[in-house]
Amino acid sequence: MIEIKDFTDIKHDIDAGVAIITINRPDRYNALRGRTVDELLSAFKFAWVNKQIGALILTGTGEKAFCTGGDQKERALTGNYGENETGMFEIEALHKVIRAIPKPVIAAVNGFAIGGGHVLHVLCDLSIASSTAKFGQVGPRVGSFDAGFGTAYLARVVGEKRAREIWFLCEQYDAQTAERWGLVNKVVEPKDLLPAAMEWAKKVVALSPTAIKTLKHSFNADTDHIVGIQSLAFDVLDLYTKTGEAQEGGAAFNEKRAPDYSKFQDS
Repeated sequence: MIEIKDFTDIKHDIDAGVAIITINRPDRYNALRGRTVDELLSAFKFAWVNKQIGALILTGTGEKAFCTGGDQKERALTGNYGENETGMFEIEALHKVIRAIPKPVIAAVNGFAIGGGHVLHVLCDLSIASSTAKFGQVGPRVGSFDAGFGTAYLARVVGEKRAREIWFLCEQYDAQTAERWGLVNKVVEPKDLLPAAMEWAKKVVALSPTAIKTLKHSFNADTDHIVGIQSLAFDVLDLYTKTGEAQEGGAAFNEKRAPDYSKFQDS
């Protein structure tokens, strides 16, 4: 596990019993490479065992992006998401720890929450968005997908029709639309984002930790079966990313052109 002092891709702060975890790759729109995921896993585990921490805030550096998912430039350069501790891009483990940690996680969405970044905020217990935040999925456009929590759990949050719209159209939605759909709890001005998240986190910290832990596990229980779907989905995704179809999506993204999937259509 990476020590906090060795973090390069994220920032980790503790304030009034609240762990503030900030993805710190603004030059890549806070996209995730292998090391970023490793550091996020470490930060969540540190917060899990620290008895002085009662709530967490997950956010991104700057006002442009919360997180834009996997780093496609890194993937194009190295063929994967870069070096990490285990040799695995452990995004599935990160999804599980956000759900499993017995303390509420509040997403402070400061900009683009796109692709895998959108999945991260959906998995958080609460989401507060800047009025300038943007939400959406890009998987079918760039040769990827999240057929686990990113779809099945998303449908629990916004309903089947909205979830299918998000994935099948790959459009972007503003913060006001996200709030109207129930995708976020609250929208505030950019300058008020972290103070609003801290206000909520401090309210959580003042409550019974055992009650909060039990409530979170109770909420999770109804959708824990999605873990199995998630595992199957990542197995398929691992195979899919090696196909020409997926590689066309990634190449088009990096070349800033529209992908051509016509030759991959089923007969």
